[in-house]
Formats: sequence, structure tokens, C-alpha cells
Amino acid sequence: MHIPDGYLSPATCVVGYAIMIPFWATAVKKVKAALNTKLIPLMVIGAAFSFVLMMFNVPIPGGTTAHAVGAGILAVLLGPWAATICVSIALAIQALLFGDGGIFSFGFNCFNMALVIPFVSFFIYQWFAGKSDVMSNKRWIWGAIGSYIGINLAATCVGIELGLQPVLFHTAQGVPLYSPFPISVSVPAMLLAHLLMAGPVEAIVTGGVTRYFQLTNPSVISDQIAARLAPAKAAFNKLWYVIIALIVLVPLGLLAPGGAFGEGEISDIKQVFGFVPAGLASLRDHYSGLLQDYGIPGYGGANPDLWHQTVGYYLAAVVGIVIIAGITFLITRLIAAREAKKSST
Repeated sequence: MHIPDGYLSPATCVVGYAIMIPFWATAVKKVKAALNTKLIPLMVIGAAFSFVLMMFNVPIPGGTTAHAVGAGILAVLLGPWAATICVSIALAIQALLFGDGGIFSFGFNCFNMALVIPFVSFFIYQWFAGKSDVMSNKRWIWGAIGSYIGINLAATCVGIELGLQPVLFHTAQGVPLYSPFPISVSVPAMLLAHLLMAGPVEAIVTGGVTRYFQLTNPSVISDQIAARLAPAKAAFNKLWYVIIALIVLVPLGLLAPGGAFGEGEISDIKQVFGFVPAGLASLRDHYSGLLQDYGIPGYGGANPDLWHQTVGYYLAAVVGIVIIAGITFLITRLIAAREAKKSST
């Protein structure tokens, strides 16, 4: 789901940012109305949860992998606008610190994972279950279905974004300059991975967490953030235990063989197509992150074994969560402080 730099043309990347900038601005405005000291820790936990969940790669038939995002459950519990902010922060840290997803392609990565998934998930959930009783099975069932559809629609968007590149950007001889995968390959490949594996995981997470709150603190499952802030804080704090458990288990993500479709190395592209698109080669490795591929630079050599990879993965999980939690806290505190200052004047 993370598109690296080089697979999308610079012009396409500009479009991605142009789409997301007004949505980011609107998300901040929408969240400001309900943002206070009680919502801040909820968003911190939400961003951290999304980050660590994306570290779990799921093996896909054919030798590739995919992962859940957690945007569906954040949309159900916090609303789609808050989910957009949380997932965008997680994606930003992944790109800047770990080189997971590109800097130029960050706009479209956020469009796919921080916009399409939460809004599609939330729309379906609200349409079919939003007016049902808080304890109704419709809540967790349609939360799960909505997130499943949301992540698969996002995967379709990725396939289209990659598949349009050879049509729109190529040499006079028709040689692709960026992603060389035709849309007839990219869309089915993305859908295969997410219909079969990543989608069900996203649905299980959304349905399971929703049901958990129904049984333990049903006031969390309501229609307005402001109405559930006080009881939600205590209930959400329990999710830190889930995040800690995920950190402990995070090396399981290393066991999935292969890489995700569209995220391969340049050597993989050359092996399949016999050439490397010029634009892709010029942009692909311009920035790799301080802890590239969730590892420790130089630790274990050029080809680290499973032990060295595990240590690096643990460090990446802890460092990533600490940074994401800190940044989310600072951003939300600044927004809250500005809103409080405006209210006092």
C-alpha cells in the first residue's frame, strides 16, 4: 500500500499533495471543535496503533505481502477526520524515519490510507449501523464490512495510480518512465493481496475492537466524539496494552516472505521487465530514511540475519511509537491551545 518514490511521476505526486492539503486543513478544523485534553490522548493512541499495525506484513499467495492499516477502527471510534490526522502522522514518520513510502508520493499514500479507508469505512458504518442501538451487532458487523471495503477500495486506487503511469508518462518509443506495470496487472495484483489477506485482517481488527468496546464500555460507541470523551479516555487507555502486545509480536511481520507489490527494489523491476525506467531510477533511492527498512544501519552487515532484523524491528517499533505519540501530542496540544485562545478572546 505504501508507494515508494519513483513509481509515480513528479506531476502525479503534485496532484496527490494538491488533493490532500485541503483535506488536512479541513481535518484540523473539524477536529478543533471537539479537541480538548481528553481527546488528545485518544488521538495519540490511535496514531501509535495504526503505525505498529502496519508493521505486520501478511503473506500473500505468489510471494508478496500486504498489511492492515487500522484506519477503519479509528474512523469508527474517533470519526473520519481525526482518523485522517492520526494515519497521516503515522505515514509521515514511516516515510521520514524508515523510508517506508516515498516523500514525493506521500500525498497519494495519505490519500489512499488516511482518506479513502477511513471515510469509506465510516460512511458504510454510519449508513447501515449508525442509528442502531449501541449494543447492536450491526455496529461491529458493519464496522468490519466497512473497513474491508475501504481498504480494498484504497488498494484499487493504488493499482490505478500505478497503472496509469506507463500510459501517461513514457518515452517517444513507449518505454515507461516510472511505474512500468500496466493497469491490467497493477489493479488485480493489489486487489488479490487485499481481498484475500489484508482486507480480512482490517475487518477483524475493526470488528473485534468495536465489539470489545461494546462489551466493556459501550458509551465509546456513539455518534458524537464530544459525547463520549470522558468515558472513552479510560477505555482507550487499555489499548496501550494492545499496542505493547503488538510490539512484542512485531517480529512476526518479518516471517512473511517477499515484499509488497509495487514496493520492490530496482533490481526486481529489471529482472521482470529487462530494464529500469529512467524516472524511477532517478527518484527511487534519493532518500532511504534514518532507520531504513525498520533496521539499524550497519547492524548485521549488508544482509542481516533474522536475529539482527528482529532487534532492528523492535527498535523501530519503540522509536516509531514514541516519536508518533510525541508529535501527535504536540500537534493536538497546539491546536487545542489555539482554539482555547480564540475562545477566550
